[in-house]
Amino acid sequence: MFTGLIEATGKILCVDESAGTLRIAVSAPKLAERLRTGDSIAVSGTCLTALDISVNPPVFHADLAAETVARTSLAGLQPGAEVNLELPTPAGTPLGGHVVQGHVDATGTLLALEPVSNSSQTDLWLRVAVPASVGRYVVEKGSIAIEGISLTVAKFDGKTVAVAIIPHTYAHTNLHTLKAGDKVNLEADVMMKFFEQQQKAAPEFELTVDYLIANGY
Repeated sequence: MFTGLIEATGKILCVDESAGTLRIAVSAPKLAERLRTGDSIAVSGTCLTALDISVNPPVFHADLAAETVARTSLAGLQPGAEVNLELPTPAGTPLGGHVVQGHVDATGTLLALEPVSNSSQTDLWLRVAVPASVGRYVVEKGSIAIEGISLTVAKFDGKTVAVAIIPHTYAHTNLHTLKAGDKVNLEADVMMKFFEQQQKAAPEFELTVDYLIANGY
């Protein structure tokens, strides 16, 4: 499990194709020394398995299954692209963002990332077109992971999500490298999916704080 609080960014060194799958090499100076073969790591919101890890230089590799290639934006990355990195959340750690599984639901299209004012320390508005498969789980003031970043939905008109980005998030994630038209990874809030599932099974089901505590949330 992840929280959507990005620990560092890395750079794609290469993308190699083999037998219908892809292998990526990622430069990760701040995280490589903490990785062990087989560890999970979220790469721009996609949970991958770290392989062939090197500390000098600080690089890890990851294989992308056909499902990952089809569902995420990782297959379109080119060498030099910046990606967001997060290691799994240790048990007992305060949950600063929201529950992020690293299971990308679909990609969205970045429509705009515009500053609110002319100040260098201004917030920005990020607008992303989301597919219906993700939009069904989006609610205003709810959570969504975009490129693995835990964000709060400020506005949603049924097709476009708008979120406020603070200067720290803009500077310390890959958002500052993206442009309009780029594909971004989206993961809807798992609690919304869970609520939908429970309602289908039992229409009278009500999601309460007591229920969440009793079931380990």
